[in-house]
Amino acid sequence: MSDITYVGLQEKLMNLNLLRLSQSVDQYCQKALDEKLSYSEFLSQLLDEELAYKKQRNCQFKIQMAQFPFRKTIEQFDFAFQPSIEKRKIQELATLRFIPNGENVIFLGPPGVGKTHLAVGLGIRACMQGIKTYFITAEQLVRKLTASLADNTFEQKMKSFRTYQLLIIDEVGYIPFDRQASNYFFQLICRRYEKGAVIFTSNRSYGDWGDIFNDPVIASAILDRILHHSTTINIRGESFRLREKKMFFDKKHKQ
Repeated sequence: MSDITYVGLQEKLMNLNLLRLSQSVDQYCQKALDEKLSYSEFLSQLLDEELAYKKQRNCQFKIQMAQFPFRKTIEQFDFAFQPSIEKRKIQELATLRFIPNGENVIFLGPPGVGKTHLAVGLGIRACMQGIKTYFITAEQLVRKLTASLADNTFEQKMKSFRTYQLLIIDEVGYIPFDRQASNYFFQLICRRYEKGAVIFTSNRSYGDWGDIFNDPVIASAILDRILHHSTTINIRGESFRLREKKMFFDKKHKQ
C-alpha cells in the first residue's frame, strides 16, 4: 500500500471514529495479501476487530461509571473458604437472569465474609454484558437523596437511581436510619419494585431490619417489596480480612 493511500485510509477511518481499525488496518491489509482473503473475508475480519474493540471500551466505561469500590470477579471468589455458600446458586445468579426479571438478590452475613465481593462480581459481570449498573452504600444513598432536597433535585435524583438496570446497595444496616432517611429508602424501593433489579448486602438478619429503619412498619413494607421476587444468600463463615491478617502475622512470625 502506498504512503498516500495508507495515509488517506487512516484519515477516513479516524473521521468515521473507527479507532481500532486505524491502528491495525496495515496489519490486516498485509494479512489479506498473505492469505489471499476475499473482499468479504477481509471486510468481515476488519469489522470483527472494530466491534470487539468497541465492546471492550464500552464494558470498561460501564465498569468505571458503576463506581465499584474495587474490581473483583466471581471467578476470583474463594468458595472453598466459605462452604456455607452454594456455588451453584452463585453461578445461576451469574447468568444475570434476575436482572431483566426485575428481581433482587440479598447477601446476608457478618463483616468480611465476601458479601461485597460477590455483589461487585455480579455487577462487573453485568457491565460486561452492557448492563447499566451502579454501586453505592446505603449511607451514601441516603446522603445523596437528603442533599438533593437542598437544591430541589430530589425527583431528578430519584429518577437517576431508577435508570440503572442493576443497582447495588451495600452495607444496609451498618448505620441506622432516622425516620426521614427510612422514608427516602422506602420511596426508592417502591419506584424500582418489579421494574429494576437490586443487589443488597447487609450484616443484619431480616428480623433486625426494624431496628435499622427505626420503624417496624416501614421495615416490613420495605422487606415485603424486596423479598417478593428475590434470592437470599446467607453466608456463615470466617472473615477473609481476618484470614489475610492472620496469614500476614504468621508469615512475619516465621521470618
